Amino acid sequence: MVTLVNGLPAEPTVSVFDGAVLRGDGCFEAIRSYGGRPFAFEEHYQRLTRSAAALRLPLPTATQLRDWVNTCAGEGGDCVVRVVVTRGATGVGFETPPACWVLWHPLPVPIQDLSLATVAAPWHPGGEVWELAGVKTISYAANQAATRLAQEAGANDALLLSRSGEVLEGPTFSVAWVCEGVLETPSLALGILESITRRFVLEGCGRLGIPVAEGRFSLERLQSASEIMALSTVKEVMPVRRIDRLELAPGPVTGELARYYQALVQVTPSQARTGS
Repeated sequence: MVTLVNGLPAEPTVSVFDGAVLRGDGCFEAIRSYGGRPFAFEEHYQRLTRSAAALRLPLPTATQLRDWVNTCAGEGGDCVVRVVVTRGATGVGFETPPACWVLWHPLPVPIQDLSLATVAAPWHPGGEVWELAGVKTISYAANQAATRLAQEAGANDALLLSRSGEVLEGPTFSVAWVCEGVLETPSLALGILESITRRFVLEGCGRLGIPVAEGRFSLERLQSASEIMALSTVKEVMPVRRIDRLELAPGPVTGELARYYQALVQVTPSQARTGS
């Protein structure tokens, strides 16, 4: 399994002195590969650029990183290619330069019936302005803790709520739902991650004539939805079957958007959504 560090083959290990290990200081992207073709490389690179800039981390050029991602995707086929940018060693008596890791891993086993449990997320900006709002850092401990709490409550994953009870996002995915024929989704102004999948789904709504509302929504509003979906690189467009005690059936809008997204990711390299 190939692992590249700054473009060179390397053992899949990281120094215990690296800031990524000692302080969670770094950023990352997870890019879906379909048959060895990375999907939406440009969009992922743009988001990685914003994350790295917020953390004051250098990045390889888009051309360099595209080549590295293509190498890993070509070996992995249907897989997830991860790009991880670390600080290197600093503040430990010596320094090493930042590094860019590119590696691939198999897709996780798909979830058949996605269930979510609401979890308060006091660490989330929830609309407060700060320099790392919406940045995809590797500091995911709070999100992982929320997932574990949800699983202990009998769900697959968590749905994060702000201090004031507004719906935010999942620990590793965005959410959207349908109320009275309108697809609603939390606004990026809440400090949620700008999901690439969410962006394509909203574009799809425009093409398919599905009205969209982005804003600040209460949990009660979500609970009145006729269908709810999770959106992410790995989950793609996945229906949510249960939130807390609310049971739902997959709905027609979720199905239509899932089919739209599936058609989108199967485009040829010349159609601009791949890393080629």
